[in-house]
Amino acid sequence: MSMGAGKHAVRERAEIALHDEFLRRAVRFTTERLRGGKKLASEEHGRWEEWRERGRQIRLHTIAHLDYYLNLFTENARANGVHVHFAETGEEAVKIALQIAKHREAHSVVKSKSMVTEELHLNHALEEAGIEAIETDLGEYIIQLAGEMPSHIVIPAIHKNRYQIAELLSKVAGETLAPDTTILAGFVRKKLRERFLDADIGMTGCNFAVAETGSMVLFENEGNARMVSTLPRTQITLMGMERIIPSWADLEVMATLLPRSATGQRMTMYMSGITGPKRTEDADGPEQMHIIIVDNGRSLQLGDPEFQELLNCIRCGACLNACPVYRHIGGHAYGSTYSGPIGAVLTPALNKNVAEWDDIASASSLCGACYEACPVKIPLHDMLVSLRRRKVEQGYGNKVETAGMKAFGTVVKKASRFSTAIKMGQIGQKLIVKNGEITLKAGPLKGWNSYRVTPSLAKQSFRQSWKTLESEIRAEHVEMNTDVRDRMQNVLDRRQQGDSRDE
Repeated sequence: MSMGAGKHAVRERAEIALHDEFLRRAVRFTTERLRGGKKLASEEHGRWEEWRERGRQIRLHTIAHLDYYLNLFTENARANGVHVHFAETGEEAVKIALQIAKHREAHSVVKSKSMVTEELHLNHALEEAGIEAIETDLGEYIIQLAGEMPSHIVIPAIHKNRYQIAELLSKVAGETLAPDTTILAGFVRKKLRERFLDADIGMTGCNFAVAETGSMVLFENEGNARMVSTLPRTQITLMGMERIIPSWADLEVMATLLPRSATGQRMTMYMSGITGPKRTEDADGPEQMHIIIVDNGRSLQLGDPEFQELLNCIRCGACLNACPVYRHIGGHAYGSTYSGPIGAVLTPALNKNVAEWDDIASASSLCGACYEACPVKIPLHDMLVSLRRRKVEQGYGNKVETAGMKAFGTVVKKASRFSTAIKMGQIGQKLIVKNGEITLKAGPLKGWNSYRVTPSLAKQSFRQSWKTLESEIRAEHVEMNTDVRDRMQNVLDRRQQGDSRDE
């Protein structure tokens, strides 16, 4: 399911976002704060690049041996009393979750933050089955009330301010709530406490699954995931098949990289390791625990030299915070569950639907900031180029752009043509250049110059100035060589004089 994806969909949604001044300020403010926090946390930690490389190696190894570690995890989880299910498609995963809920005669489900359930649109399926689904993460709860999708992997309500949130919560409260964060958070805390106690099923995502013990690990800051995974009698965890790590020792590396990259924290407030359902001696916990391991297009990347590393992602959101495109248009402009650079690659890769998502890979400047920010070094910029190439190869390229690139290729193949084109451009631009800038908002310059300016061509190109530069360089080279020869001759003369004195 998509949010209006199609021809030029990203461009159209981006245009709306670019005219939403509040959205742009809110996204810019929050992403800059997160980027600044990550920078300080990584510098404070020290040897950050070594830890990034270690994280990358763990993920590369795990994905290369994913079948082994999935089998090991499944065996150990089942030995712990967990019911493990495999779902090849999103529809199958939803069907399994509904069957469990029906078998448990569930009327309500409380959920902690889970991007996989967003990916599967599970809330809608539960509601259609007559089961109330309540998000308990504050940000997720807010966007659920607003009827929206997350606009950020880590901070889903990044695009809302406290006045908008107060308006949403006031409708639930039946009274006007002051736009004060303490009051609003207090209301939500009280409201959800009742839901935790009444819910039949607790539903979670999974940050990491530890193969050696069959455990699943949750990172959070609000404590709601612990409530979801301890109070209801049944727990369902939905987990992307790539969330595996081999051991608890590997978790130490991920627990260092993830919070610092996501929010600039040394560690999230809560990190819960759950190994099976409640035991006789346990004071709390679910009586029955199910883990649904979801493929939904992930296995399509295995063995693909261009996209297998996509499965290394640990969902920290650092690439969104670094991306200049995301910081201008926010998450909803991407039209899918996953936004930013990771979404621009993940959505087409999982869907294998170039026709529907033929423009999303173009929502990037290819600056490489996402790669520099990624804690496990995923080359997202290279993947975006590969997606663009595949789009053209499959016949979904822009005809005007294709014609333009062919013309460009014809010109640059021959130096004389390129030189002539530069001269013609220098002459022709005089009609539209002012103070060294081209501000014309027409033709191919319309999109660019609507939000920035194009610098004019230099009065003299590098190629045109090369003859002068070359003669200057040669003169300097001759002068340098002369100086070197003179100094070497002086050294030899001194040595000869010394030898004569020794005799």
